[in-house]
Amino acid sequence: MHVLNLGILAHVDAGKTSLTERLLHSAGIIDEIGSVDAGSTRTDTLALERRRGITIKSAVVSFPVDDVTVNLIDTPGHPDFIAEVERVLGVLDGAVLVVSAVEGVQAQTRILMRTLRRLRIPTLVFVNKTDRRGAREQGVLTELTERLAVPAVPMGTVTALGTREAAFRPGPVREDVLTEHDDDLLAAYVDGTLTPRRVRAALVAQTGRALVHPVYFGSAATGAGVPELIAGIKELLPAAAGDPEAPLSASVFKVERGPAGEKIAYARLFSGTLRTRDRVPYARTEGRVTAISVFDHGTDVRQESVRAGRIARLWGLTGVRIGDSIGAPREDPGHFFAPPTLETVVVPGPDADLRSLHLALTQLAEQDPLIGLRHDEVRQETSVSLYGEVQKEVVQATLAEDYGLQVTFRETTPLCVERPAGTGAAAEFIKKGANPFLATVGLRVEPAPPGTGVTFGLEVELGAMPYAFFKAVEDTVRTTLGQGLHGWQVTDCAVTMTHSGYWPRQSHAHQGFDKSMSSTGHDFRGLTPLVLVEALRRAGTQVYEPMHRFRLRAPADTLGGLLPVLASLGAVPQTTEPRGDGCVLEGTVPAARVHGLEQRIPGLTRGEGEWESAFGHYAPVVRGTVPERPRTDHNPLNRKEYLLRVAGRTGG
Repeated sequence: MHVLNLGILAHVDAGKTSLTERLLHSAGIIDEIGSVDAGSTRTDTLALERRRGITIKSAVVSFPVDDVTVNLIDTPGHPDFIAEVERVLGVLDGAVLVVSAVEGVQAQTRILMRTLRRLRIPTLVFVNKTDRRGAREQGVLTELTERLAVPAVPMGTVTALGTREAAFRPGPVREDVLTEHDDDLLAAYVDGTLTPRRVRAALVAQTGRALVHPVYFGSAATGAGVPELIAGIKELLPAAAGDPEAPLSASVFKVERGPAGEKIAYARLFSGTLRTRDRVPYARTEGRVTAISVFDHGTDVRQESVRAGRIARLWGLTGVRIGDSIGAPREDPGHFFAPPTLETVVVPGPDADLRSLHLALTQLAEQDPLIGLRHDEVRQETSVSLYGEVQKEVVQATLAEDYGLQVTFRETTPLCVERPAGTGAAAEFIKKGANPFLATVGLRVEPAPPGTGVTFGLEVELGAMPYAFFKAVEDTVRTTLGQGLHGWQVTDCAVTMTHSGYWPRQSHAHQGFDKSMSSTGHDFRGLTPLVLVEALRRAGTQVYEPMHRFRLRAPADTLGGLLPVLASLGAVPQTTEPRGDGCVLEGTVPAARVHGLEQRIPGLTRGEGEWESAFGHYAPVVRGTVPERPRTDHNPLNRKEYLLRVAGRTGG
């Protein structure tokens, strides 16, 4: 039996989870269709998901379509949980992008389709809610081709649009879209020799290569168009590939905790076969798989082994984390979406145990790596990085319901970054000045192009000292750059080691190893922060704040009240385009002001405003004072304090 790992993606409230329910019902997996409003859906299993009516965690459920087993992965639609979507994309064979026939293409729709196209994931589009009043057909098709800029292939038309009787009527495929990607097909089209069979074969081939995107219309509520969509999933999307006899290679895309607190890893096998009791390498360690289950006919079933192409739940890998490769390592695809741009401090309740809180937050971060934790030992505070206010509510509710911990949060603040403003260099030598470490380290810091992160290079010979010392310097450089001169992570910089030196392993006659005469990794790890921050001081750093791109559609007569408010919140409209009886403004706004602006838009536009925003770039902070972030390290900016903490002394 073939396997297809299928993702369902959409903007929030487009009907993605409802479509999942309808697909499971059509396949005979469930007898009754669950309701998002009633909290009875199959894939929204968390109490908070049922209460809020939104998907928070990705969920896997399996159903058969003839000889194909479909592992369907329902993903969150709310932008605050984009990290869940990011992890799923790397394990998909195909996707269905759900678009509302009423709202049409929305902010998250564009973000998702751009990513699906970039990753060349074969994707079908299902235009949902054709039974709703205000549903559109041609208008949505136009938005797909113009706003998403994708080659959409309508697979039919809608009758009785906007009523409960709305139905999908399959129709002939438009050859003109397909001929754009196939010269032979174009020649046959011009000659009049193009046959329906050849058109269908071209549609299958081009969909499988993510060149075109077939579009189905229907309603998850009534079931209209769903049988045609299921047929398209089977015919047009490619089955999972992978050699079960090849070396094992798998990728972990989700981690959850079982009833006893044990870790359960969700992994997609790209090649090989994994068996219970196999000892496998992962994340620079190894572990023994104690149990395996696979998804089948709406449930997960314990098995002794799992083959390439399948998705499995694995027990026994105690140190596993999301993104780990099991077996042969896979190439890191990097991030598909922007990182979190907001941060807040967790405030424990009066009776909260700080150790229990830290453990709970650590477990939440295991399940969502983009929830970055930052613990301040001095102030006994923990900060979490977030995408938005809804995510903060979810963390609060999860801590209360799953761990019995009551917390609140301080005001959300933007998560800034620092970049070098120029070039700076510094060096310290063994036994010179106030250097108490048996190490010589010289470093130069220079700006690098935006988006390149941190690079580390050498201007000294690799054989000048043991490799472990070079590695200690590089690792410490990367750790230290987590907090720049103003406390923010330093990025887009090149660090070069310009000087090195050490004392080889020595001892007095007839005695053992003497630390006071020999360099160790501790010396290099201790000295590097002092040298690096001095180089940063000489280079100077600029603090950058996260900026969002926004798109606001509003009635033209509300602009007089809108523009002053936008300006007061730092939003800068860059284009204004008339659109019917309204207008569309596009521009940038500081991430810190987005939530407040979203709350004011309805009142300023008589409830008719349509607001979309997404992270765009970082921009230098030019207004007000430069934001500072409290340090959580040993503070190498204060040499005396640092040496006292690290070396137990204040000088050489």
